[in-house]
Amino acid sequence: MWVKARWLNAGAGFLVGMAAFGSGVAGLYWLAHSPLFSVRTVELRGALVQAPRASIEAAMARFGGGNFFATRIDELRATLERLPWVRKAAVRRAWPDRLEVTIEEHVALARWGAGGLVNTYGERFAGEADAPLPVFVGPPGSEAEIARRYERLSRIAAPLGSPLERITLSERRAWQLTLGNGLQLMLGRDAELAEARLAKFVATYAGIPGARALSRNVVDLRYPNGFTVQARG
Repeated sequence: MWVKARWLNAGAGFLVGMAAFGSGVAGLYWLAHSPLFSVRTVELRGALVQAPRASIEAAMARFGGGNFFATRIDELRATLERLPWVRKAAVRRAWPDRLEVTIEEHVALARWGAGGLVNTYGERFAGEADAPLPVFVGPPGSEAEIARRYERLSRIAAPLGSPLERITLSERRAWQLTLGNGLQLMLGRDAELAEARLAKFVATYAGIPGARALSRNVVDLRYPNGFTVQARG
């Protein structure tokens, strides 16, 4: 009798558990489909500078009116991140009937030689910019490395009095700079050594008679104890 009662109690508990589970599933289904929990507002937070507002608002509008709990916010985020100038999008639910969208835009650092732009994170993206920007040229996948070196090389070259206009990393990993005044600097293959060579040249530059006349020439800094100057043409 005791064993039989035990099995009856276990069976009753199982049935109660299944009933509770079924009620929970039914409740979740109702929440996910009830018109009482519709998304009434999709709000764009923050100002936009470059990203296309019309395209962003059109994408957001497609998700308005859906169910608050069932709306696929990951799909909206992915849709927004495919738009020009959108680096990242964050979408969150705000009770009781609102979605909040925050856009992080790309900030252009340079133009990429093969097309497109490079942002301040060293990421290449599709976009156009009217502002004057330096040009990066290098093998595919070298965008981040060039962006990091650009910041350092720009600071080192600043005393030369002309902005860094172009930075090139060759297939053989050799670095070459072109300044706004046309001066071209060949730094060689080792990045750390290239920085040291540039710093040495900058320190020497002020003491070179007629240094300003070096503009539009090619300076080869790949020598251990000096450099050569070649007049273009």
